[in-house]
Amino acid sequence: MAQERDEEQDRLEQVKVGRRGLLQGAGLGAALSLLGTLGTGAGGLISTAQAAESAFPNHKKWKIVFVNHVTTNPFFVPTQYGIQDACSLLDMDYQWTGSATSDAGEMVRAVNAAIAAKADAIAVPIVDPTAFDKPIQAALDAGIPVFAYNADAPRGKSNPRLAYIGQDLYLSGYQMGQRIVSLIDSGLVGLFIATPGQLNIQPRLDGASEAIKKSGKNIQIQTIATGATVNEELSKIKAFYLGHQDLKGMFAVDAGSTQGIAEVMKENNLPSKGVHGGGFDLLPTTVQLIHDGFLDFTIDQQPYVQGFYTVMQAFVTLASGGLVGPADVNTGLKFVTKDTVEPYLNTSTRYEGKSTKAQILQMRGPIK
Repeated sequence: MAQERDEEQDRLEQVKVGRRGLLQGAGLGAALSLLGTLGTGAGGLISTAQAAESAFPNHKKWKIVFVNHVTTNPFFVPTQYGIQDACSLLDMDYQWTGSATSDAGEMVRAVNAAIAAKADAIAVPIVDPTAFDKPIQAALDAGIPVFAYNADAPRGKSNPRLAYIGQDLYLSGYQMGQRIVSLIDSGLVGLFIATPGQLNIQPRLDGASEAIKKSGKNIQIQTIATGATVNEELSKIKAFYLGHQDLKGMFAVDAGSTQGIAEVMKENNLPSKGVHGGGFDLLPTTVQLIHDGFLDFTIDQQPYVQGFYTVMQAFVTLASGGLVGPADVNTGLKFVTKDTVEPYLNTSTRYEGKSTKAQILQMRGPIK
């Protein structure tokens, strides 16, 4: 009996070592094999051979091509970390390509190039209502699964992509509009958008405008196009404020414009003048200036999982021969305010794009 207890203790220690290895980046197959030593069967244990049989069989190192509309925008840093982590976990490869300036034609050419190169899967934000219909259908006809991430075809319009992984964009804008009318009773409000008409952000602007109008408050909306680069956005926001210093609020529907608003709010100490501001996403400057009281809120749409879940969907689709996998994933809507910003400010992780280090974080108590 003592020998049996010793053998069981050895197996449990092996499991503990395996768990530590998984958290520290051990190979997936080895980690699954070690974790599998504890499970069902006689005495609650199964053999490592049985565990190995339950893991995914060997497969081609599938490559997924991510076409993007603003390839150098800092918003997509955590998205790329999510892609990298999922590819590492699932033994896949990826390419990051597309346009740096939201040029739909350039993006379509990148999709066509991925088809010609025989990519195993393609992911693309559908930022134009019609430009991606034919190339996506061509990819599907070639047996290449295609997923939309971050931006999807307009509501009610059919696009052949298999699934959408991203935020409900119109709803997020509508809820931002409701937050705006809770802060402002009347006066001029500037709504800033990097690239009007593009489907990753235009639905947010539409939702915000609708919520403000439905409130019945005497709020005058003015929409301002800021551009596709952070420096350009900041310049446009500064210029608008200088020409409309009687405004009551500035709000944005994209990450770069939100950061620009935060900087202008700080530079002119606008909260002390009764001006409110807010927007989307978690660029480091935005997070810091929420903490410092210069911005009322930002909305987190979790860019990390927009990359991670897209890779996982592609993997399951490919591994199952297309039988299972494609499913829409709403990556969420979370208001971040001065009361809830502390963890974002004081934690540097790949999940928010502020660190290159892979790490497992401990829960900090109640989830807000």
